Amino acid sequence: GLLGITADPEFGGSGMGYLAHVVAVEEISRASASVGLSYGAHSNLCVNQINRWATSSQKEKYLPALCSGEKVGALAMSESGAGSDVVSLRLRAEKRNDRYVLNGSKMWITNGPDAGTLVVYAKTDPDRHSRGITAFIIEKDFAGFSVAQKLDKLGMRGSNTGELVFENVEVPFENVLHEEGRGVEVLMSGLDYERAVLAGGPIGLMAACLDVAIPYVHERKQFGQPIGTFQLVQGKLADMYATMNAARAYVYAVAAACDRGETTRKDAAGCVLFAAEKATQMALDAIQ
Repeated sequence: GLLGITADPEFGGSGMGYLAHVVAVEEISRASASVGLSYGAHSNLCVNQINRWATSSQKEKYLPALCSGEKVGALAMSESGAGSDVVSLRLRAEKRNDRYVLNGSKMWITNGPDAGTLVVYAKTDPDRHSRGITAFIIEKDFAGFSVAQKLDKLGMRGSNTGELVFENVEVPFENVLHEEGRGVEVLMSGLDYERAVLAGGPIGLMAACLDVAIPYVHERKQFGQPIGTFQLVQGKLADMYATMNAARAYVYAVAAACDRGETTRKDAAGCVLFAAEKATQMALDAIQ
């Protein structure tokens, strides 16, 4: 269903593409940006990565509960000293007998306080730099795993963010996502898709701004007439509408390119930058 929109139907997903995923994020964000953010973290950062890289047995074990909503998904990469610089992460995964033992923490994890299944990146070999990072599928019930704190934020408070702690968390070998030492490959290969999909959020916010502003200009009166009759207000609304559609066209084009396997990293980054900045400006315009 919707929670596994790009996942294989065999495991409860909808088998749809990234353009459909963008539209879903957009419409959910139009109603609530917080829910849209949590939805994107669940359906793309977690579910889509498992769908792309997991073995058949891993998919069978984890995807049905994620796609049905029984479990919430999250991705845990960021740390207090390592955000975009993934090579600097300090969460350690050491091999001991037939499993890995994880020690360390993750910070600012969207859905972290609620997630039942997480894709987690850890260092398995610090000496190999980018080739020493491995992706794991972690369950919240693993002994030693805990949420240290639910973090407060300036906005998006309906989307829970937390600090995760790993204290001698034992993870079976079969929970490695892809292969040992190839976590950066898993991470970077999904980054363009994540940027394009999450760019749907700002588009939804822009639509929500118009949903509020347009009825208001017909209700609010100054000098004996609705402010929507003033040319300055009409011009501002026209600019907002054109800006929203320009951003939507860019994001949709990049998402369609993702579906064709033709997207470029600069456009994936460009569309989310453009959409986010324009959404911020439109929110200010809507307040005006």
